[in-house]
Order: sequence, then C-alpha cells, then structure tokens
Amino acid sequence: MSTATTERADERLVRQSYLRRMMGRPELGSVVGAAAVFLFFSFVADSFLQPSSLSTVLYASSTIGIMAVPVALLMIGGEFDLSTGVMVTSSALISSMFSYQMTANVWVGVGVSLLATLAIGFFNGFMLTRTKLPSFIITLGTFLMLTGLNLGFTKLISGTVSTKTIGDMEGFESAREVFASHLTIGGVDLQVTILWWLGLVALATWVLLRTRVGNWIFAVGGGSDAARAVGVPVNKTKIGLYMGVAFCAWISGQHLLMSYDVVQSGEGVGNEFLYIIAAVIGGCLMTGGYGSAIGSAVGAFIFGMTSKGIVYAQWNPDWFKFFLGAMLLLATLLNAWVRKRAEAK
Repeated sequence: MSTATTERADERLVRQSYLRRMMGRPELGSVVGAAAVFLFFSFVADSFLQPSSLSTVLYASSTIGIMAVPVALLMIGGEFDLSTGVMVTSSALISSMFSYQMTANVWVGVGVSLLATLAIGFFNGFMLTRTKLPSFIITLGTFLMLTGLNLGFTKLISGTVSTKTIGDMEGFESAREVFASHLTIGGVDLQVTILWWLGLVALATWVLLRTRVGNWIFAVGGGSDAARAVGVPVNKTKIGLYMGVAFCAWISGQHLLMSYDVVQSGEGVGNEFLYIIAAVIGGCLMTGGYGSAIGSAVGAFIFGMTSKGIVYAQWNPDWFKFFLGAMLLLATLLNAWVRKRAEAK
C-alpha cells in the first residue's frame, strides 16, 4: 500500500477537535449573527433587555419559527413551498367557517381543519413526485389557488372578507388554552407559541440527527437519483416533508384564529418568504442537502430581534426589510465561508 493511500486512510481515523466540529455546524454562522444583532440592539435600545421586551421578541420569533422549522427540513430535502403563508390562513379560515356554519364545537372545526390542511400538503407532495415539475411551479400554483379560495369562500359564506366571531362558541376557551394562551414564568408573560416552537425544534432535530428518516431527508436533498439508487423512498420522503409543513401551518393557523377569534381572508400573503429567509439565515442551502432545525430557530430569533429591536430603538419601521435583507445576504456569505473553511480542513 502506498504512503498516500495510508495517509488517506489514517485521516478517517483522526478524531476532530471540538472547535473543528463546531466549524462544520450549519447554524454556526447564524449563531454568530444572532449574537451580533443581540449586542447591537442591547446598546442602541435601552428597553431591549427588559423582560417584557424579550418576551415580545420571543413571541415574534415563535410565530415565524413554527413555520421555519418544517420549511428548513423541506429545504434540506431539496424543495421549496411558496404556499405556506396562505396555507396558515386557509387553516384558520376552515376552522372558523366550519365551526360557525355548522354550529359545532370549535374542536370539530379544528379537527376538520387539520385533515384539510394535511390534504393540501399531500397534494403539493403528490403533484411534485408525479409530475416531476419544479417545486417552485407546483407550490406557486397552490399559493394562487389558496389565495383565491380564501377570499372567494369567505365572501361567499360570510358576505365580507373576514369570518364571523366564534369567541362565544363551545370549545373556544379550551382551544385558546392550547393554541393562544399565556404562561407566566418568573414574572414574565410568555405566549404558548414559544413552547410549540421549541418543541418542534427539538422534535425536528431528533428526526434529522437520530432517525433513519433524517438520513433520508439529507440523502434526498443531496441527490434524488443517488438516494433512490441506495433504496431511499424518495417520493414518500418528499410527500412526508410537505405534510410536515402543512401540520405546522395548521398549528400557526389555529393560533391566528384563537388569538383574535376572527380571520381576515387576505392574511399570510408574503409570509412564505419570511419562513424561507429564516431557514436560509439559519444555514440551509438553497440547493438542498445541508442545514439544521436549530439553525432555523436562530434565524427566526434574528427576525424577532430585528423586527422588535427597531421599534424599541425608536427607528422608522420602514427600515425593517432593509435590515432583514442585509442580514440575509451577510448570513448567507458567512455560512458559505464557514462551510468552505470546514471542508478545507
């Protein structure tokens, strides 16, 4: 055996240092960015570090983070979903209108909404795998259809662009406890969506790193043909990822409904880009096969800090999207640099 061959074999047996392993983590760049944003607003906004302010930041982060988690998994699997923003609204509308029109317990509407929303996710995944069209085209079509259905059915049933109030219906208070209640921890008021968010991050991280399904997701994102050649159920994996997105859209939709007991049919348009931005800032590659659920959570936290930090600093909120766009570019460049350094070593 040649010396070169021996050296290559030996390199595989060398244990990497903790620092080198950290350099290879997808979320490293976003963590550095989050620390910089936190320190920045800590200095420029006097009220930013107050417990009530941090609670508001976490709530803003959770509303994006709940959807950023499945979107990150979908991007790791090499696909996109442009219908996520309006799907959240569709989920809320179905719950509200079914409960009101059928004079049923609110939980019946919630259950019907879950089935309908999962069906939308299955439709996206099924159409993708059967037609072989790009996910951009498939989900853009779903986005347009849902946007029209949301407005059309709401005006047809209620006569306006918003649903009727269901706050006085049976089951509403218990549903609000699950999806839109408040918790007081150490004197700080926290929304239950923060617990939903953290729970989803933990579950997604376990799936990605500790299960066969996680290996399938990375394999599919790295290359569908190669994954199929080694026995990965590519079609089932992709359909499952889209249904995971739909499930989290259902959670977000129920929170939207239970928070205000009415829903505007035009809400949610444009939010799909925020979910994708959070995932990309968190280290997910646009080409698939690389990323983490923890990174998406950090990306959502950066979004929450930026959106509320600008308000606490008493700046013009019109600047928010500029900072978000700048953060997206900087995080993407930093992630690319970190990954290149890690691979070089």
